[in-house]
Amino acid sequence: MRTKRTRLLAVAATLVAATLAGAPSAGAAGTPAHSGEHLTQVRDAVAHAAVDGTAWYTDQVSGRVVVTADSTVSAAEIARIEKAAGADADALTVERAAGVFHPLLSAGNAIYGGKYRCSLGFNVVSGSTYYFLTAGHCGKVAKTWYTDQAHKTLIGPTIDYSFPGNDYALVRYDNTSLSHPGGYTAANAFVGESVKRTGSTTGTHSGTVTALNVTVRYQGGGTVSGLIQTTVCAEPGDSGGPLYDGTKALGITSGGSGDCTSGGTTFYQPVPEALSVYGVSLY
Repeated sequence: MRTKRTRLLAVAATLVAATLAGAPSAGAAGTPAHSGEHLTQVRDAVAHAAVDGTAWYTDQVSGRVVVTADSTVSAAEIARIEKAAGADADALTVERAAGVFHPLLSAGNAIYGGKYRCSLGFNVVSGSTYYFLTAGHCGKVAKTWYTDQAHKTLIGPTIDYSFPGNDYALVRYDNTSLSHPGGYTAANAFVGESVKRTGSTTGTHSGTVTALNVTVRYQGGGTVSGLIQTTVCAEPGDSGGPLYDGTKALGITSGGSGDCTSGGTTFYQPVPEALSVYGVSLY
């Protein structure tokens, strides 16, 4: 029993993530580029409009703010965003994404806390103490984590979490019988990068980074900033799992829309920020 659970946790820790298709476009041809000051004002206006189910970022190449709206966002709500931008509304590019943007939290398999299932991200260490990173919205709902749904095999407690605003959490290994392999180094993602994601629901999938420093306002789940946007599919329960490129640790699965049958848009918390905040290292 111990060997099987240890092996399962080791596999969850060492697999890494894939990206999905569907990046926002840079904007219509012939539309004017805007200054950095105007783009900052437009981003602020989008945030002020407070429409759930939207994600937005500044496309520095086209000089526009790209807003992606999920299937729940109405025409009236898009008009509200444009109205909030006022005279700078022509700096907006509005695109649609299938499905609903939400944190990918579920009840089920992998790492279990309370009635929820999430995915283990990357193993980290501080001194002689071992931890792992997972999603902040997972750490928010569970104080203690186990390897099984029956809560028989302890992993350890949630030490800290940040959500909304950010989406990372730190869990300590208190069960010394569990292995916690490493093998990754932290890196910043770049647009166009081919990546992989692994999660407890859907396994490993691949895709592409489509935008950086994205802000997403989840349906009923809060607003998170500074995210990596990709075309990787993901489903409930994949939250917290790793996004990587080879041995480069890039992100932690936060949320998105769609599924691994039809595809979707997903968002990831960058790993370097979480490492810096918690004073831990990959190994």
